[in-house]
Amino acid sequence: MAVQVSVVIPMYNEQEVLPLLADRLRPVLDGITDDYEVLCVDDGSRDLTPALLHKLARDWAQVRVVRLRANAGHQAAISAGLALARGAHVVTIDADLQDPPEVIAEMLTIARRDGVDVVYGVRNDRSTDSVFKRATARVFYTVIRRISGTTAQSDAGDFRLMSRATVDAINSLPDHNRVLRFVVPALGFPSASVGYRREERAAGTSKYPFLKMLKLSVDSVTGFSLFPLRLATYLGLLGGVFMFLAAIGLVVASRTGQTIPGWTSTVVIVAGVGAVQLLCLGLLGEYVGRMYTQLQGRPAYFVATDSLAAQPSPALPVNPVNPVGSGQPGSAADLPVALDDPLGGRQLR
Repeated sequence: MAVQVSVVIPMYNEQEVLPLLADRLRPVLDGITDDYEVLCVDDGSRDLTPALLHKLARDWAQVRVVRLRANAGHQAAISAGLALARGAHVVTIDADLQDPPEVIAEMLTIARRDGVDVVYGVRNDRSTDSVFKRATARVFYTVIRRISGTTAQSDAGDFRLMSRATVDAINSLPDHNRVLRFVVPALGFPSASVGYRREERAAGTSKYPFLKMLKLSVDSVTGFSLFPLRLATYLGLLGGVFMFLAAIGLVVASRTGQTIPGWTSTVVIVAGVGAVQLLCLGLLGEYVGRMYTQLQGRPAYFVATDSLAAQPSPALPVNPVNPVGSGQPGSAADLPVALDDPLGGRQLR
């Protein structure tokens, strides 16, 4: 059964901030409409987050709890929520309250008034972030825009409102390593933006350390640009030119008797060419690895439980022939959800 607004919130070990989130989010949504759902995607939390979510669902009728079987990552958790969300408009927001829930009402107003499909939350004040984080983010977004041609805004993260058409388009994509902050702009749907001040995390600790940010950057570059693959060609051409010039220099030096017998020049040249070859192979291997993952057809996540399992969504048909997990025909409690069918014909396996 469709609702007007779905709010998708990925969570991983958010026991400290969860009560604060509920206190701020519920008045905002109650003030907009009573026809909404809050889809909390528990990304394999190891603390008290699952217990707190189920308690919250008992006290707040619109809360829907989806728990993934294992930690699949932030972007995969959002993808899981988008695949299960039923709203005519869907909002994605993190649980840390750095993005203010109060902006959701303004986003919905703009979407309905201007008839746009996407409303981005843009951080016009990032003074709470470190200088290093602001600088690296600015450099990264500038580079990714130039090498990929995307129109992603440098201060827009995963806080956005999307229409049903946008969500359906995202769900139809076969990508496994989605980076939604670039996927959504790449769709080219009409959009608008809302500015806000980014706050400090309300409680708990950040779940995005440097290594995870680095992995997100690699996924972004390899997922939205052919430049790394072309870089192998550029380096090969540059190496060829260098070797040609070096060969000319060596021939001239040998003719004038200025060379010293030895193997230094040979070793340097061989090492340089070998380094270029290894770099090229590494870049090619990144793309081959992505192709291999895609051909494997493994789901990006597995749903362990869904508090709405008693009323499965029509978009996610239950497979009565080969049910998974519970052993009961037609059970949706432990069905893996796949995102690898561009036609949407294989939502569940």
